[in-house]
Amino acid sequence: MVKKVVIIGGVAGGASTAARLRRLDEFAEIIMLERGPYVSFANCGLPYYVGRIIETQDALVLQTPVDFLNKFNIDVRVNNEAISIDRKNKEVFVKNLQDGEEYKLPYDKLVLSPGAEPIRPGFEGIDTIPVFTLRNIPDTKKIEEFISNNNPTSAVIIGGGYIGLEMAENLSHRGIRVTVVELLDQVLPTFDKEMAQFINNEIILNRIKLVLADGVKSFCVNPQGSSGLYNVRTQSGQNLEADLIIMSIGVRPESILAKEAGLELTDRGYIVVDKHMQTSDEDIYAVGDVIQITHFITNEFTAAPLAGPANRQGRIAADNIAGRDSEYKGVLGTAVLQVFSQTAAQTGLTEKQLAKMDIKYEKMYVHPKNHAGYYPEAFPIHMKLLYDIDTGKILGAQAIGAKGTEKRIDVIATVIYYSGTIYDLQDLELSYAPPFGSARDAVNMVGFAATNVQVGDVKLWHWHDAEKISKEDCTIIDVRGPEDYEVGTLPGAINIPLGQIRSRLNEIPKDKPVYVYCMVGFSSYIAYRILQARGYDVRNLAGGYQTYEMAYLPPGGHVGELKPFDPQRN
Repeated sequence: MVKKVVIIGGVAGGASTAARLRRLDEFAEIIMLERGPYVSFANCGLPYYVGRIIETQDALVLQTPVDFLNKFNIDVRVNNEAISIDRKNKEVFVKNLQDGEEYKLPYDKLVLSPGAEPIRPGFEGIDTIPVFTLRNIPDTKKIEEFISNNNPTSAVIIGGGYIGLEMAENLSHRGIRVTVVELLDQVLPTFDKEMAQFINNEIILNRIKLVLADGVKSFCVNPQGSSGLYNVRTQSGQNLEADLIIMSIGVRPESILAKEAGLELTDRGYIVVDKHMQTSDEDIYAVGDVIQITHFITNEFTAAPLAGPANRQGRIAADNIAGRDSEYKGVLGTAVLQVFSQTAAQTGLTEKQLAKMDIKYEKMYVHPKNHAGYYPEAFPIHMKLLYDIDTGKILGAQAIGAKGTEKRIDVIATVIYYSGTIYDLQDLELSYAPPFGSARDAVNMVGFAATNVQVGDVKLWHWHDAEKISKEDCTIIDVRGPEDYEVGTLPGAINIPLGQIRSRLNEIPKDKPVYVYCMVGFSSYIAYRILQARGYDVRNLAGGYQTYEMAYLPPGGHVGELKPFDPQRN
């Protein structure tokens, strides 16, 4: 067994390494260094502490140094920063940040878990005003103190990713008017745009202003008498006034120690590790947000700053240090986010990623209820499934919706892990009672819909095909009722409700293709089968008008503002 293990960094990766190693080896000397005052805390809970949903800071602290000592006999040294690594002599040079003492700490095995730091670009004026980031408990203290001392009424959040949207919601809970600025033309960049639009809609309906496809140019202090303490000027020339500014545009690995020690890094600064979490030095391991890992599906290199993978990596590093042969099989990127009443979850690859790969894929959209429709508070789950068109193997999934959305993505993530296909989704036996699901669960439904395509029961067209077709080349039929048709429809579509299809066949020419659609794709599938049986060349709109409507919402708009289709808008 190894005699002395030094772990640099705590939280998910480092702390899980330490605890697992102790369970495997009662007698190893384990020392964990953490330059901050907290070694194990719930960093995913930080936005909810700012929003006062989590009421006390103590609730965020998972384990203290005393806990580690008493439960695991692990020597945790907070406020101790690793300054450098001497690989030749197997020593870490450490500085005690409380008293300034510097000392050398020998090791047999070393584990690096320094994590990642928020990106802070050099925007003009960024150092002249308070601009906050959120990574740890001290960061939340700074934000909380600023709110207490200044009573802000408005805030600008730079970045529309997970942390940015969580902070937007939680500041809104505190009565602060929030504007989110995002350089891309969508929130949640890890989602495909048409799916992210459902969250866009939720944000707008909760009175948060979205500034999309626009980046930050500069910051400055506002003159006295202005409505905000500070001014954020965007690249398009907008001036956004705010009393509080939070930067949340991503993270980068804190790999300076590894770089200076001569360990192999990627071009982006991530530490290169093998499946055993071992670096280019056989006595040094690395875990968490600082490392480059492989994607479970593509086996290509990627990074995943997520707590779940970091915990798993820590366990694997400990196994190998203790002499067990344990391998990390890759990351799927399974993640979930709450935005007001909506849950956004995803796993696997997105269409944006697949479009850059040499993979023939198809996609399916469905909008089933989260539980039995007759049971109170049944709301839709908007799902997108991506799969290999040749094999039916599932490549990724995204879902936005009500309670239970994350459960469906977790099920699909499990199927992907075991190399499952769309046919497997059909056959899954999932728990059912009216408050929790339906006899045919949402996961089954997306499997049914995708399988229908694969076996030739239906041919699809997609929302983005609308710009390629015209009423001269085909017949577009809206099979919804007249009321829905009047509210909004596709340009050139004629309204023949499903119940009238058989009696109005004389209005549907057979000499050109027929494109049918309804609200979510099910009624139009029935219409498709009726027409196909009578010799028509038919296509059904995947996901129906609801998917089309969301895909073409204008930036910062919400449902009800959809303009007639404009091919120039994307």
